[in-house]
Amino acid sequence: MAKYFDVHPQNPQRRTIGQAVEIVRSGGLIVYPTDSCFALGCALGNAEGIDRIRSIRRLDGRHHFTLVCRDFAQMGQFVQIDNTVFRAVKAATPGSYTFILPATKEAPRRLLHPKRKTVGVRIPDHVVTQALLAELGEPLLSSTLLLPEEAEPLTQGWEIKERLDHVVEAVLDSGDCGTEPTTVIDFSYPEPEILRRGAGDTAPFE
Repeated sequence: MAKYFDVHPQNPQRRTIGQAVEIVRSGGLIVYPTDSCFALGCALGNAEGIDRIRSIRRLDGRHHFTLVCRDFAQMGQFVQIDNTVFRAVKAATPGSYTFILPATKEAPRRLLHPKRKTVGVRIPDHVVTQALLAELGEPLLSSTLLLPEEAEPLTQGWEIKERLDHVVEAVLDSGDCGTEPTTVIDFSYPEPEILRRGAGDTAPFE
């Protein structure tokens, strides 16, 4: 049965954030709010967690998982960013964007696209997410919480707790999230390519 944490949206309780991070560190899978939708998250090295996310969402091997990072210093450990891309990404973050970039050797191999060796990264503009990342000290391995039989992501924490009670260890609820996932921009090509139009404005990349 999943633990349910009611988190203050502007001043997340340190004890609650600490409990959630301990669950992540001990191999648990959590649902947490972001600046776009609720997301599934686990520790970077949690191979079972990745498999569980694939099972919950019924994802194939080509799916790009996302490394949700606290800041650029953390992001730079896992992806290669040249100066031009850096300026474009920095102008759009923190925010509701996911960027596909070539991975560095620090990125766990199981997260990479099998052929292109790329990975998704983002820096969210959400107080609770940032509190989690600060306490954890490393990125969260994440995927949008969009269930296979649903047209849109779930928006209410209590409903997520009911639906996923036996397949996740914790649900963090700081109020309703939106239904628009992040905008996804692929920078692994010579020109940026918009893979998904979502909550982030695509105009700067067109």
